Amino acid sequence: MSDEIVRINSITQLHQMFGWEKPKHPLVSVLDVANLKSMNNWVGVKMTSDLYVITLKDHDCGMLYGRSHYDFEEGVLAFYEPGQVVTQTEEINEEEQSGWMLFFHPDLLRKSALGRKIQEYSFFSYGVNEALHLSDQERRMLYDTVSKIEFEYNQNIDGHTQELIVNNIELLLNYSNRFYERQFHTRTNTHKDVVIQFETLLKAYMSSDKLVNEGIPSVAYFADQVHLSGNYLSDLLKKETGKNVKDHVNNLLIDKAKTMLLSSGDTVSEISYKLGFNYPHYFTRMFKLHTGQTPNDYRTIN
Repeated sequence: MSDEIVRINSITQLHQMFGWEKPKHPLVSVLDVANLKSMNNWVGVKMTSDLYVITLKDHDCGMLYGRSHYDFEEGVLAFYEPGQVVTQTEEINEEEQSGWMLFFHPDLLRKSALGRKIQEYSFFSYGVNEALHLSDQERRMLYDTVSKIEFEYNQNIDGHTQELIVNNIELLLNYSNRFYERQFHTRTNTHKDVVIQFETLLKAYMSSDKLVNEGIPSVAYFADQVHLSGNYLSDLLKKETGKNVKDHVNNLLIDKAKTMLLSSGDTVSEISYKLGFNYPHYFTRMFKLHTGQTPNDYRTIN
């Protein structure tokens, strides 16, 4: 497999590269997976694009996301944001494959409310192994929505076309949010194990020398330890505990800081460095944000 990465900048380039007919709209395209045999010429090639991609495949297929290989099961919805590197690892069999792929350029959303909030749909940054598994009813609902997008750009484009397309993309994303919440709920026992694992890792980190030597742990640190993407882990914790990764880290830091302020003679600066802060004023600002008091005020009052 070559290390060269092919970059796709536009819907037009995407269609040209795979030998598809000229796109009906310059910023959005819906394609039937069963008609994508030309993609087999690019098996094993790393690709990245400036496009958002949502794909539903109703038959097993292989995909390499970064360096990890995953086999999609039937009825799995996956999301890719601009800049992600993916590789198709298996050929498409037209007789066996069904599903759809939706591509859209960020420029489609620039003037819309969706353009200002699309980053809130955190599942675009989930790993492929965290894809959304759909019921038959959910699949039909999303197919109907995607069909409306395709219908719109196949008509004569008018002053309403872009708004209706964007509205249906937003509807699709909102349905996906709902379905992900359902998936989180149905996997609650598995997720509780992840919560326990995360809490154990966090406490171990906080009680070790890592705070001093490596600084405050990042979301990526814990995500790597539990083999999940950062966004998926934060969303999982939010659903199960009401707090994301940063909330858990900050709460434990504040608790540890309170203990150190009242049980040691260390200065605020010394405590801030022991807690992994590079600059004391960052610690003071965070402490006041969470407690309503500066570290010195907290120490004096208590």
